[in-house]
Amino acid sequence: MQNDLQIEVRRQPQSLLHVHVRGDATFAHTMAYWHAIAEAVEQQPAQSLLLVDELIGPALTPGEWVRLVSELGPRLGRLRIAHVKPHGLDTVEYCVLSAMGAGLDARVFEDARMASLWLRYGPVDA
Repeated sequence: MQNDLQIEVRRQPQSLLHVHVRGDATFAHTMAYWHAIAEAVEQQPAQSLLLVDELIGPALTPGEWVRLVSELGPRLGRLRIAHVKPHGLDTVEYCVLSAMGAGLDARVFEDARMASLWLRYGPVDA
């Protein structure tokens, strides 16, 4: 059974963009939601992004992460990104290293509360 991509984009106070995605974890779905994020930032700039990623399935390959970040990273500007993966972090190091290599301020979390604290206050102890 295929789960279609669902993207919910909300603006919140203090220039926070909150995005929640659900569906199958495919490269096409991941590219689609990042394109939606980039378009939202271009329409109305934000300082930070809280992304709750509930896609289900295998993680992207390192090559796919590099492609995604190189294509979409420049469109995100100076956005501080907290990427929440409540179903597990998979091979998250590729994502973080690719983002950092592109000059993005990004971290990945399993918990939305910790991600929100990091966005507001910087590094927090678990």
